[in-house]
Amino acid sequence: MTNLTTKYLGLRLRTPLVASASPLSQEIDSIRRLEDAGASAVVLYSLFEEQLRQESFELEHHLAAGTNSFAEAASFFPQPTEFHLGPEGYLNHIRKAKQAVKIPIIASLNGSTIGGWADYARQIEQAGADAIECNIYFIPTNPDLSSSQVEKTYIDILREVKISVHIPVAVKLSPFFSNMANMAKRFDEAGADGLVLFNRFYQPDINLDELEIQPNVLLSTPQALRLPLTWIGILYGRIRAGMAATSGVHGSEDAVKLLMVGADVTMLCSTLLRNGINHLRNIEAGLLDWMEKHEYESVEQMKGSMSQIRCSNPSAFERAQYMKAVKGVQHVMVTGREAWRILNAE
Repeated sequence: MTNLTTKYLGLRLRTPLVASASPLSQEIDSIRRLEDAGASAVVLYSLFEEQLRQESFELEHHLAAGTNSFAEAASFFPQPTEFHLGPEGYLNHIRKAKQAVKIPIIASLNGSTIGGWADYARQIEQAGADAIECNIYFIPTNPDLSSSQVEKTYIDILREVKISVHIPVAVKLSPFFSNMANMAKRFDEAGADGLVLFNRFYQPDINLDELEIQPNVLLSTPQALRLPLTWIGILYGRIRAGMAATSGVHGSEDAVKLLMVGADVTMLCSTLLRNGINHLRNIEAGLLDWMEKHEYESVEQMKGSMSQIRCSNPSAFERAQYMKAVKGVQHVMVTGREAWRILNAE
């Protein structure tokens, strides 16, 4: 019998199909449906650093309001620093989710600065989360900020969270480092239990009628998996941290490809928003069917079988693929021109 089990963040999962952070995890009923459809774990929607800062600011504002009216007014309430300023709604959601389902619940912290992460990470652990995904969403726009400073911020955030909790910690990354392989190694050495490859930056658009900058969220397409496929294939066997592939996983073949280059799990979001939660069943069935047809007995057997480390000439892997791609495009262009010449001649 085909064995789909895999291990990610020290968690033994029934399959490599994980629901990534999305609006689908905002309701407990949806989390139940994800479990019923076959999700082996759920990453909750993100708790944003800006939300935490705003919550703290608003509480301090209301506590301080009117304290100048009477000299003794400031003594009516304790100082804001004495209050529990945690994201109670998010923590309660974790507690309810853990009670509602048996699959692991992974919390998501989204931010770009160091302050406050450790405290909230501890509260998330205490609420019962099985792991934390640090979604470091950082676009450096200051021209005076060096690449080494940017990289240090990422590593410092990871270290702060790691020393604060005992549960596994994954880091969701962007691909925009000067040396992605070196950064993966540094995260590994700093104690990351997993790397989630990759974060997608949502670029803004311009509303020409209102002349305003507006957000423009585009769901991923299957073509987006090429980037995580490339880097997971390169990193497999070179780091100890587990690897989750995210972005571009829309069908069973996408999952197969990412597992074969070395992913421990494949995360799904856009395809479930487009096709519904029950599409998970189709992906799992397709994965099983493919493995049986190609005589793979387990996910572990196929994992990393197409990675760079298994290539006979690893140092030429990227360059060889580049040359093949360029030659392929050149062939298409030449063939197209020849067809055009023949048609015109006729």
